Amino acid sequence: MPLRPVKAEVLAVRVIPNVDQHLIKQLNLKPEQRSLGLMTTTIDDVGYTAVDEATKRAEVEVVYARSFYAGAAHASGPLSGEFIGILAGPTPDEVISGLEAARHTIENEAYFEALDSEGAHTLYAHVIARTGSYLSKLAGIAEGEPLAYLIAPPLEAIYGLDAALKAADVELVTFFGPPSETNFGGGLLTGSQSACRAAADAFRATVAEIARAPVAY
Repeated sequence: MPLRPVKAEVLAVRVIPNVDQHLIKQLNLKPEQRSLGLMTTTIDDVGYTAVDEATKRAEVEVVYARSFYAGAAHASGPLSGEFIGILAGPTPDEVISGLEAARHTIENEAYFEALDSEGAHTLYAHVIARTGSYLSKLAGIAEGEPLAYLIAPPLEAIYGLDAALKAADVELVTFFGPPSETNFGGGLLTGSQSACRAAADAFRATVAEIARAPVAY
């Protein structure tokens, strides 16, 4: 049975057309980075995927991206969610273009999948055909390379990564050891686009199998 998509929600968005000098220093902005775009979302890994997409669609750089501890269920306010991302660019128009690309990804392309009817048990097995500057730097790969972004709860993440690595000619380039800030785990795998997709499929199938029979070994 197909797993049900669990989509993130964009909670708050703002643009700073001309950022203050104190923030320029704190965010280590480049001289040409005069404008900022800020966004919070309900799901952190979708947020990371989205801001990476922004770097491919506009002249922007991800200068700040963080998950919030324990996740959206324990957010500090109604507009916090579990992720904040900040894009920097030379003009407000470029930043807005980046934010729009990020929102499109969140609303239409990147999503978790529910393993149960309540949506309490989820996984993320998203294949990025061509990375932008942000995830490329995080993974230590060249821009434009394929990437499998795999996330699940702690035990499922480790077991699923093992299955994904054995299923295709991929390399684990970033390991998110559990528990992450939001109490998940996983990793970034690179290889050909078809290999990344095969790895993601194996990860999804393995995590789903654990959900069906969690104590059967």
